[in-house]
This record gives sequence, structure tokens and C-alpha cells, in this order.
Amino acid sequence: MKTSVLLSFGLLLSTAAFGQHSTMPGIDMAAPKPARRPPSPQTKPATTAPSRPKSAAVPADSTARKAAVAPAIPGMAMPGMSMPATPSPASAPPSHDIPGMDMASPSTATPMPGHTMPGMAMDSAGGMMMDFRNSFSKNLPMTRQGSGTSWHPDNSPMYMQMYQPKGWDVMLMYSLFLRYTRQNANHDARRGDANFRANSYVMAMANHLVGQRGLFSVQAMLSADPLTVGGAGYPLLFQTGESWQGEKLHDHQHPHDLVSELAVAYTYAASSDVDLTAYLGYPGEPAIGPPVFMHRPSAANLPSAPLGHHWQDATHIQFGVATLGVRYRNAKLEGSLFTGREPNENRYSFDRPRFDSYSARLSVNPATNLALQASMAHINSPEELEPDDNVDRTTASVLHNAALGPESILSSTLVWGMNRHSGSGDAYYSHSFLLESNLQARQFNLFTRLETLQLNYDELLLPALTDNDAHASRQVSAFTLGASKYLAKTTAGWLDLGLTGTLNAFNTDNLALLNAYGKNPLSFEVYLRFIAPRMSMHMGGMKH
Repeated sequence: MKTSVLLSFGLLLSTAAFGQHSTMPGIDMAAPKPARRPPSPQTKPATTAPSRPKSAAVPADSTARKAAVAPAIPGMAMPGMSMPATPSPASAPPSHDIPGMDMASPSTATPMPGHTMPGMAMDSAGGMMMDFRNSFSKNLPMTRQGSGTSWHPDNSPMYMQMYQPKGWDVMLMYSLFLRYTRQNANHDARRGDANFRANSYVMAMANHLVGQRGLFSVQAMLSADPLTVGGAGYPLLFQTGESWQGEKLHDHQHPHDLVSELAVAYTYAASSDVDLTAYLGYPGEPAIGPPVFMHRPSAANLPSAPLGHHWQDATHIQFGVATLGVRYRNAKLEGSLFTGREPNENRYSFDRPRFDSYSARLSVNPATNLALQASMAHINSPEELEPDDNVDRTTASVLHNAALGPESILSSTLVWGMNRHSGSGDAYYSHSFLLESNLQARQFNLFTRLETLQLNYDELLLPALTDNDAHASRQVSAFTLGASKYLAKTTAGWLDLGLTGTLNAFNTDNLALLNAYGKNPLSFEVYLRFIAPRMSMHMGGMKH
């Protein structure tokens, strides 16, 4: 146990150490070797300088972007950095090494359009440089895009396929966990379950320019969970939220709906610093909480949802969402109206939109390797079995990436979430905290999750003598440690074999919890994961 704790804290503390290493967070600036200037021949002074023709406008669609050829540049264009169209060898800027992006030698650089773009990727068919847009801004890197309208750090690794058909930028993400779960393995007679399950999702995002300032985007996400996980969900000790067959789900994570997102958005770029965005989803994700766990790099290898899911990021599938947002440079303020009721037990249906809840979120990315958010929401009647219960949710989070090498990155997330329940009875509060890290290396991954949250007997369906006793907070903690090894890497996807172990802890003076779960429950999982390849952007071709 001491060794596991030390290993986990070592991984987490290394985030801060490596995050301060470079001059620009997440970017290593390599100084180029000075080039020797050839001697300039003596020339006669010209009496009249010829007029310089105006630069031709760069077409907006992807086909024209590929056809437009400009002199090669040795480094990738970054937002806020202007580079000369034809740099001389002596004045060429250094190349920028960004986690998840491999920069090849300038001598092998492929010609690219002569304008700076915030997101770049390689055309896997022709090796030509392409610019990929963020779905909600023409002036932000696509790596910043999280779930819904949330933000990741700019240097986040991307696991996706990318295409550019006829002026569209299309991104495809997918993940499948084939897993065996054994919960509470050291107490056979107590609460816990064991079975094989498969949780998955496929998500597509596409955007297209509209005129000179507009950007239209579409997002869709499907999940096979209703078929491969089932209505009761997969086993997860101390997990709560939603229902099955008229009873509150406990010690199981609910499945996601077949259609988990179907959304459109329009962004108007008032300037390079200011965006105005409107987002509509049925279902969709309102402006509350950090990016959902399924899409966070820090949780990419963890097959289970956090225990604090319904304190932090559970509102990512709401049937009816309308969000307005304004961005100024690296800060964004958003407000949402949405349906508070969580999806019902019919995971194949579209629930009735109500727009009876609201939220606000402030997101700030102060550095390339950081994404911060704080948000509040009033959620009307989220649980079908408790229609008179309302929840006021407050969250705050920090997402961080630290480059550990050309193909390794450490992604970490810290989240706090608080629920205030009110309605039929007295109001009561509960808190949750999460800290997770994921070291994504070339051949393996190491990951950990530390959680502590306040649960009550009513949520866990444990007997209580009084109503106050049923809603009293009981502190429960979980420590998860895991590793995975890649078995195959192809252009279609990456396959790895993983193992996780989880230790739960609570106050053993609490006899109801002790009788239900035993002392220090231990759980483990073995899984095969298939995920979209991690994109590596470099000059001269696409690398997986």
C-alpha cells in the first residue's frame, strides 16, 4: 500500500516539476544553428524599384488550401506569432516542439499555405500540410476543444482521425473497452458484482466556414452501451445516480444513451480576439463542469466513470440544451438553458425537452498547458424517482499537461464538485474531490485516480432510522492504480491490454457501511481497449 501511494504521488508531483521546465509552457524552443551567409555580389544601384504585386488571397476551402503553395517554413505557425513568408536561413525562427506533435527537420518540410493558422495536421493521403479548425473558433487551436463547448489545454494529445472533404474539417473519435470487472473481490458475501461488459462511444465533429467571419459546426456522439452494458450498467462499488426498473442505481454505473449528443453551433468571429458562439443540442452538454471524463486525456485509460460523476460532469447528456458564449482572447464566459432531468431508463429514446434549468461557466487558459474553469448550475428535478428534489451544483477544475519526451506526456486533472439538494425536505450539501493522472508513453501507460466524496444512506439504499440519518454525509474514498501495454498500433486504431486495482476506504465506525461492504473493499479490472490513433503533427507527413 505504501509503495502504491508513493508511486501515485510521484506521478502527480512530477506534473508541476515538468510543467515549469520550458520558457513557454508545453513548448520546447530549439535554437537553430547559425547559417553562413554567402557573400553578396556588388551591384549597381537601381534607379527605379519595380512595384511589388499584392499577395493573392488564400482560399478558405480545404481543396484550395492544399493547392495554394508558398515557400516552406521551418516551424509551425502558432497563434499570436507572425512569421515571414520567405525566411532567410539566418533569420529562420526555431522549431516548436509541442506534446503530441513531432516536428521534422526543416530541410524535409512540405510547402504549406502562406498564412498562419491555429491548428495544423497532416494529410495522411498526400502528406500535405492542412489547417484544422477548432469547432467553435477560427482563431483557436483545435487541441483546445473539449466535450460540449468546454476547453482542454492547448497542448493536449488528440486521439482521432481527421479528414477534409470539400471545405469541411471532420474529426472522428472512438473508444471501446472490453472488460472483466470484479468488485469487492475480498468480500464475497458483501455488496459487489463481477461480469464482462463493453462500454464504447463514437463521436464525429465537423465544421465549415460561413462567409468571412462565420463558422458552422455539427457534433454527434453514439454509444453501444444500451446493448453491450445493459440497463443496470456495469459494476462500480459506491457509484450512485439514475435508476433501473424503478429503483435507484447503486454500486453500478449507468449506461449512456444510444444517441448521446446531436448538436449544432454557429460562431461569429468579431475579431481575432473575440468570438460569439451559439450552441444547440438535443441531446447536448450545457456549460457546467470540466470536459466529461470520457474525453479527458487524464482519464483516457480508465475504463470506469469517477464516483463523483454526478457531482462534477454528469450533465453531458441532456435532452435540450441552448448555450450562448463570448470569448475574449484566452477567457470565455458561457450561459446555458437546459433540461434538468437526466435520461430515463429507455436508452434508445429521445426524452422530452423542458429547458427548466440554467448554468454559467467561466473558462480560462492562462498557458499552453493549463485549462481552468469554474461553473454553477441550478438543475431542476434531475432524478426521475425524486421529482421534487432540485440540485444546485458548483464545480471548479484544473487540467494540466506536461511533456516528458517526444512521444510521452503526463496529463492530470483536479476537480471539485458540490451538490446542494433542496425541494421536499431540508436542504443538505455534499462534496466530491478528484485527482487523476495519466502518463501516456510510446509503449505503455501508467495512470491513477484518487477520489473522496460524501454519500448518504438514501443514495446507497441502506437502512436508516430517521430522515436526517438517511441524508447525513458519509465520507468514502477510492484509490485506483493501473497500467496498460500497447499490443498493436495501426492507422485504424491502437490496441492495449490494461489492468486496474481499486481500494475503497471509509470510517469503520460506520456499521451500516461496514456490514454492507466489509473493511477496505478491493476491486480489479482487466481490459482490452481499442481507441483512435494519437495524432502526431509534424512537417512532411502524418505520424501515428
